[in-house]
Amino acid sequence: MRTTTLIFALLFILFSSCETDKKESSTETQTRNFTSNNYKDLVALFKDWRSFETPPKLEGAPDYRKTTFNERMPTFKQLRERHATIDTTGWSIPNKIDWMIVWAEMNGFDFNHRVLKPWERDPAFYKTIWTYKSDVPAHEGPTNHGTLELWTYEFPLNTDQRKRMLNDLAVIPSLNSQAKTNLTGNARDLWITGIRDIKEQSNVLEGMKSAAGVPADEEVMSAIEKAQTSTNQLVDWLEAESEKKTGPSGIGKDNYTWYMQNVHLVPLTWEDEVMILKREVARAWSALKLEEHRNRNLPELIAADSPERYDALADRAANSLINFLENEDILTVKDYFDPALREHLGSFIPEETRNFFYITSHYDPRPLFSHFYHWFELARMDNEPNPSEIRKGPLLYNIFDSRNEGTATAVEEMFMDAGLYDDDPRVREIVYIMIAQRAARGLGSLFAHANEMTMEEAGGIHSEYTPRGWMKTEKELLIFEQHLYLRQPGYGTSYITGKYLLEAAMAEYALGKELKGEAFALSDFFDSINRIGNIPVALTQWEMTGNSDHMIMMK
Repeated sequence: MRTTTLIFALLFILFSSCETDKKESSTETQTRNFTSNNYKDLVALFKDWRSFETPPKLEGAPDYRKTTFNERMPTFKQLRERHATIDTTGWSIPNKIDWMIVWAEMNGFDFNHRVLKPWERDPAFYKTIWTYKSDVPAHEGPTNHGTLELWTYEFPLNTDQRKRMLNDLAVIPSLNSQAKTNLTGNARDLWITGIRDIKEQSNVLEGMKSAAGVPADEEVMSAIEKAQTSTNQLVDWLEAESEKKTGPSGIGKDNYTWYMQNVHLVPLTWEDEVMILKREVARAWSALKLEEHRNRNLPELIAADSPERYDALADRAANSLINFLENEDILTVKDYFDPALREHLGSFIPEETRNFFYITSHYDPRPLFSHFYHWFELARMDNEPNPSEIRKGPLLYNIFDSRNEGTATAVEEMFMDAGLYDDDPRVREIVYIMIAQRAARGLGSLFAHANEMTMEEAGGIHSEYTPRGWMKTEKELLIFEQHLYLRQPGYGTSYITGKYLLEAAMAEYALGKELKGEAFALSDFFDSINRIGNIPVALTQWEMTGNSDHMIMMK
């Protein structure tokens, strides 16, 4: 890989140095540059920053108007200046990392304001109703601040939920009206595909009308109907405007690289990521063919063909995974792991309607359940929140993606290599198919962001390079994934680049142990990752090893 000096490395060198710059010798200069050396001031700034990041309201909805952003920018600049005047000299590595997290989040706000502008370019940004809990710390992709989390409600609504529901529903008409003023962008793929999200919101609202207790509640029913009417009107407006949209949707290579390095703290360039993902596509395909050859005399895997068989298969898979993690000392298994996993075992899907992941899970769910490491992490956030005020909740702008998606993808192969499928070697084939799929879809998203391909053409790579044609069975997943990755730069690649970074962290950690003459324990490695929290892998490696060289440049 070509050497790349990161912008954040300059700040890291400036604020993490244990030596005072000899050129800055006067008291006046030091006072100007460093007004605080107190970690508590960083925490206070973080709270002020997070309060600022939530926009003001306009007629009950978050205000994303250009004039409002312009009015708020002086306050944002003041927050950045406060952050820049915090001197981290003498701080512990975890505290320095917290400084970096706040810096990255502020960069994310700046990038959204300058480049991504989802409120101007991305109709899906105005999707307000979410029917499911995300399997990562926050919703994937740019999300507005006024969401209605339908999955948190139980019908019939109790008094408190009814009040909250009415408040949540009241946001939708106002936000939809604002969207028709704010959406001035010319990103054709984002525009056309985003209409699907708004149409789906109308369908969800229609379904809410028949939920238990709703038909008899005139006020709630009226609020739903008003929200649905405004949603349908937004769809009509988006469709009428769609013919005018002719521009690209990607952010370009240079913007992509800046965003990765300065917001998501992924020390890679666009070109680096292309090379890594091409390598993973080739490696996964070749490894799959070798596995198929090795297993050629073994019986083929047989997919579950009934609800009863799927339920039995999923139960065995959950038991197998949890027992493996505990009995083989892979990591410390917490009491909340098993129930967290069992809430997401899935159910039988008829063969003709299975998407890629359902195909894999009906043969053996363990590869997918390994990826469900996600649910262990979210349960940990609930049961054992990180003591750092800055880390205990979700990082903004999906900055967690290399950590959460990268780890979930990495453990699919790591658990396999540690022996999870010794009882059934053919399941190893599924793992390589899943890696190939994740690498292919991420590779397509890179070319889409470089504006070298349309979203549909990127989906062609995604589909063609997934083995056995398993991405050609159900098109909705293909559209959903490529749309998300176009909306959120770096997310489509984070599964593989995060995996790459985690493997690099394991190598550095193991090397450090070897140089000290200490034994490497896999459970110590994973327990350290879990303890450190849902922060970028580059920061995790720094805290785990004490070495930050990988953050300054990649060679």
